[in-house]
Amino acid sequence: MRNRFLLFLIFAMMIFPKFSLAMTAEEIDLKTDAALENFKTKVYGSADIIQRSKGVLVIPRVYKGGIGIGAEYGQGALRINGQTVNYYSFVGGSFGFQLGFQVRSLYLFFMEDSALDGFRAGSGWQAGIDGSVALISVGADGSIDTRKTDEPIVAFVLGQKGLMYNLTLEGAKFNKLVK
Repeated sequence: MRNRFLLFLIFAMMIFPKFSLAMTAEEIDLKTDAALENFKTKVYGSADIIQRSKGVLVIPRVYKGGIGIGAEYGQGALRINGQTVNYYSFVGGSFGFQLGFQVRSLYLFFMEDSALDGFRAGSGWQAGIDGSVALISVGADGSIDTRKTDEPIVAFVLGQKGLMYNLTLEGAKFNKLVK
């Protein structure tokens, strides 16, 4: 019964993203702080990525669920020089064999000023259309694949058991929130 409710909630968020699971700016900032600390402790080499990036969008909790058709949603903060400059929602959908529910954290690091400026220019941004995102994988020793960290935008997804792989952000939509 609980899973059906959560699935319904996910689909409702796709239809009414501004009205569901709304968090205050303070709540988003607190969860973003905690998610960044978690990233620093779980990802070897994270200090270098954070230092080199021009900004980072952190979506501390992305809720994903589906039965055949999947949906995901979350809210987060864009940080530049450690300060929140904007708030965003993340909405994604998928179709295919899938069953279940999961919560994960999403980190988008903007490695170039032009990528960050392009992301901030409008009220919405779609991965794969407005810009490409290199999803970083983890090596067998727990380190990150540094060959992709020179891309304009690099992404990490942390699940409950650490870095997740074999995921896509293609078609995911990021919308600027007014907080």
